[in-house]
Amino acid sequence: MRACNWYRFLVLCMLAAALLGVLNLYFGQPPPEPCGCDCTQALARQRAELKVFYEHEIETKEKKIKQLAESASALRDSMKTAEVEIVEEGTGRHRLAVLVPFRNRHEELQEFVPHIHRFLSRQSVLHDIWIINQADSYRFNRASLLNAGFLMSRDRCDYIVMHDVDLLPDNDQLQYSYPSSGPYHISSPSLHPLYHYKTFVGGVLSLTRGQFEQVNGMSNLFWGWGREDDEFYQRMKEAGMTIQYPTGITTGYNTFRHNHDKKKRPRDQESYYSKQIKSVMKDRSSGLSSLQYTLVSHVNMTINNAPFHFVSIELHCDPDVTPACVSKQR
Repeated sequence: MRACNWYRFLVLCMLAAALLGVLNLYFGQPPPEPCGCDCTQALARQRAELKVFYEHEIETKEKKIKQLAESASALRDSMKTAEVEIVEEGTGRHRLAVLVPFRNRHEELQEFVPHIHRFLSRQSVLHDIWIINQADSYRFNRASLLNAGFLMSRDRCDYIVMHDVDLLPDNDQLQYSYPSSGPYHISSPSLHPLYHYKTFVGGVLSLTRGQFEQVNGMSNLFWGWGREDDEFYQRMKEAGMTIQYPTGITTGYNTFRHNHDKKKRPRDQESYYSKQIKSVMKDRSSGLSSLQYTLVSHVNMTINNAPFHFVSIELHCDPDVTPACVSKQR
């Protein structure tokens, strides 16, 4: 019994000693000294440091975003280049731009666009139709309109077909495919309904983008109807190109339908036999590189679900320098 009481007394003494130690630790220490600084200034400095930090982070991320955007742009450009190279080498699908010089031929246009769209779709030819409308008051200039159409479409195609709006192909054996062997005269002299002379290359003529650029396009000096194709024939021959023609077509002069009414659409042949036209036939300098025009409008349209680009332009001409652009009948 005495041993038990002694043990309890010892435990109470130990607890009392521990309690005294805690009280001494808490109350016996001197109060903490002040920090010795202005807390407002410290907070301001902290905010400034955080601002600098986050501005640096934002600037770094913006630089990374810009670099990524530049890389993506470069990748897209390289993909475009690669696509063109593949197409030019003939290992991919080609895309055709049908270029149609135009002025006041709306009845013919209503028939042409759906007809040529269906014709090319049956052949699985990827294509865009470009109607290049001359909206100025000068005489009609077919060659300049074709040059303008080429410049506007060349980033979307790798070959072109220069196509009269009044000429409709009626034989599915006619090929509008990529002319890798040289310019391809689809409406050859043996097939065109009207023109059969050996050097004729009008109506429907197909060239690769590179071939058309090689000869600097067509001459811009032909105002009025005719002869620009004859000059273009000389350009191709002088460039060493061999013109290809369709073979195995048995429909002859009935291969195309010529949709032209001479009474409703009289042709401007004012310069056809003039002395001036003979000098123009020797022109090899004007073309894509010298073409001047103003784009008036570019509208995407459809006729009977056939899509096409309708582009209106105004050609530039100084009548004092080139009087042929103004009709003498005014």
